[in-house]
Amino acid sequence: MSLARKTIITCAVTGAIHTPSMSPYLPVTASEIAKAALGAVREGAAIVHLHARNPKDGRPDQTAQAFLPFLKEIKQNSNAVINITTGGAPTMSIDDRLRPAATWQPELASLNMGSMNFGLFPMLKRFGDQLLHPWERDYIGDKGIIFHNSFADIEKIITILSVHGTRFEFECYDTAHLYNLKHFFDAGLVKGPLFIQTVFGLMGGIGAHPDDVMHMKRTADRLFGDTYHWSVLGAGRHQLSIAAMSAAMGGHVRVGLEDSLWMGPGQFAQSNAQQVKAARAIIEGLGHEIATPDEAREILSLKGTDNVGF
Repeated sequence: MSLARKTIITCAVTGAIHTPSMSPYLPVTASEIAKAALGAVREGAAIVHLHARNPKDGRPDQTAQAFLPFLKEIKQNSNAVINITTGGAPTMSIDDRLRPAATWQPELASLNMGSMNFGLFPMLKRFGDQLLHPWERDYIGDKGIIFHNSFADIEKIITILSVHGTRFEFECYDTAHLYNLKHFFDAGLVKGPLFIQTVFGLMGGIGAHPDDVMHMKRTADRLFGDTYHWSVLGAGRHQLSIAAMSAAMGGHVRVGLEDSLWMGPGQFAQSNAQQVKAARAIIEGLGHEIATPDEAREILSLKGTDNVGF
């Protein structure tokens, strides 16, 4: 089967949206994050998207040193493409968010393509009584969060990381973000093949209706033609249904406990690997094949694991 028909699975292992009190299965320590990532790779994830956490209370930690133990362990025990966040948490400064990727120079880094309201507070209705750490309630319940990604912020991340050959998972939460990316593409600051991760169902961004998915896909097709690869991220209960839409149309998929804690109504996913396995079953059930890490590198024109900084 040609590479054009291979489906890349990205697994977002822990993230900053969900907190440790929400699920007993969310990895927090460096050892847990590495183990979770390696389990996802064994089930078919070609790319692992990584955040770090404070091991004592699970608070998002965007220091470079917090990443190093699990970066090394994943690299030593797999061939996975490692993708380091520049999103961090929406409450962090741009310099804090950039620091791990600038230090460790991964093959891929995430890049949010616009500022937006970031509404986590609806999760209080479901999880409010079980939050154990004061920071969790303050963070989740904050209705004033604006995830700041100005044109200057985006250009700074692109300029600093591109020097070392890092490419990007462009996270687009609405159609305006696609147009923002088109600005940087037309200016020559980013080049194809672009890896565009369209995000659905997070409050403050576009919804998760099939019409929303098709609108983002049509807009990306019109703006970027054959110079991009399309992937989807469905938040919460929408994760696998939106993954199925993308897979059916020949797109790529992202799953993982960063984006959803669930395997079904009221049923926690017990691991990232379980979600990857479910996504793989959808992809292969449609007659497609998943991409290996090296095939993902070829599809996305990545620099290879020998050229990272860890």
